[in-house]
Amino acid sequence: MNTPQDLRYTEDHEWLRKDGQVGVTDFAQDQLGDVVFVELPEVGRQLKKGEAFGVVESVKSVSDLFAPVAGKVAKVNQELVDHPELINQDPYGSGWLIALEGVDADDAAGLLDAAAYLSQQEGGH
Repeated sequence: MNTPQDLRYTEDHEWLRKDGQVGVTDFAQDQLGDVVFVELPEVGRQLKKGEAFGVVESVKSVSDLFAPVAGKVAKVNQELVDHPELINQDPYGSGWLIALEGVDADDAAGLLDAAAYLSQQEGGH
């Protein structure tokens, strides 16, 4: 599994980049299988840490997406509407979900680093 060192992670398998970009991890997209639909929030929506902000649907299941930190939705990846498979193909690149602004650095610092996230996966969570 690909787990970039420069990102922070949640136990729910979302990642956060320093610029506020959010996506699902390689582990999550692998567990989901082929993604066929993504529902994302409106730009301008204020999210609380841990709040469900959207849905990703695959051939196997439907899963809620959770905000890794509090912030305001600044951008939404509209490309996923027509090409949800980008989540499977490039979860840390073109498969990003949303970008948040106004992220509290302490919130971000409280997330898992790559080593802790990988350790959690090895523990079977």
